[in-house]
Amino acid sequence: MTTSRRLHELGRPLVEAQLAHPTVAGIARGDLDERVFRSWLEQDYLYLLDYVRVFSRLAWQAPDAHLGDLVDLAHSTWHEELSLHRSLAGKFGADLEGAVKGPACAAYTGWLLEAAADYADGLAALYPCMWGYAELGARLAQNPPEEPRYRAWIDTYADPGFAALARRCAQMLDEAGPDPDRAEHLFMEGMRHELAFWDVP
Repeated sequence: MTTSRRLHELGRPLVEAQLAHPTVAGIARGDLDERVFRSWLEQDYLYLLDYVRVFSRLAWQAPDAHLGDLVDLAHSTWHEELSLHRSLAGKFGADLEGAVKGPACAAYTGWLLEAAADYADGLAALYPCMWGYAELGARLAQNPPEEPRYRAWIDTYADPGFAALARRCAQMLDEAGPDPDRAEHLFMEGMRHELAFWDVP
């Protein structure tokens, strides 16, 4: 069994916990309090800025075969995910430029940037976000809400292109050959950060 497949098995219960979280459940129904989503959107915007930095730090260490993959991931995050957030900000009245990191965001981004000092560690640490959102998008798209703003958010992560990026992350992680115990520890810690991130400040 590959490293990524083993991590999928370990991570699925925490994907289910995210789906059951009140914030995610509200997005799924399309009736989440706008104030909650606005706050989450601001925090996730700040998170994604550092996520681009994580990809960039790993690109510096990457083997030639995967340099382009990490550049592509940074580009996609900057131009697609962050563009979505900027678009939704106007619809929810979010202040992206004036936002300040809450405790969950600061803890997660600080941990990710530190993990990215090592190539294999960084891939294991960032994988929960890529894989987890691809899983959430696919599940939520099975019964999407009518509310167009929340549906647009779901559509972004249900897009086959996003799933393809997650698979590229899995391939890079598998080829990096991390210590299995170390990879599992980092992955599960990342999954716990993902779940905690939904507790909007």
